Amino acid sequence: MTETLHGRAQAEAVDADRFKEALAVHAAGVVVITARSEGVPVGLTATSFSSVSLDPPLVSFYVDRSSTTWPWLRTAGHFAVNILAGDQAELAARFARKNVDRFAEPTRWRPGPLGAPLLQDVSAHLICLPYDTSHVGDHVLVVGLVAEATVHGESRPLLYHQGRFGRFLAHPPS
Repeated sequence: MTETLHGRAQAEAVDADRFKEALAVHAAGVVVITARSEGVPVGLTATSFSSVSLDPPLVSFYVDRSSTTWPWLRTAGHFAVNILAGDQAELAARFARKNVDRFAEPTRWRPGPLGAPLLQDVSAHLICLPYDTSHVGDHVLVVGLVAEATVHGESRPLLYHQGRFGRFLAHPPS
């Protein structure tokens, strides 16, 4: 047993590979976080996106501390959460790749009301102001205050499950 920072005893941590294997069975929604930093559009794919609070309206996501995009996002005055539709797996994969121009063709985007890039044909956009950050393990928890929310019709979300992108399929009503 080891002590945590909060004085509670905990068992030794699980092996990293076993941890990833267990989490792979959990389906997660997929978003692309975008911002404009020093005039340059930046973005990354996240599956750790979540709502946090209704009052005030807060959302969160985690970003790896070693991310080359994080230093750019950290200095942005606001960011956009692009909630991807079920047919946007290639877009999610593009924003997850390293050393590519994620905003080049075939990515379709436009500047949002505060300048953050808004991706085309997504299910929804959230425009957020930085609210809080916290270092958690090897990641940074980023919390944003939602200043604007736009839903673009009804579409099934893009999901990430067992290392692959897929679509949500609802059970028929009973």
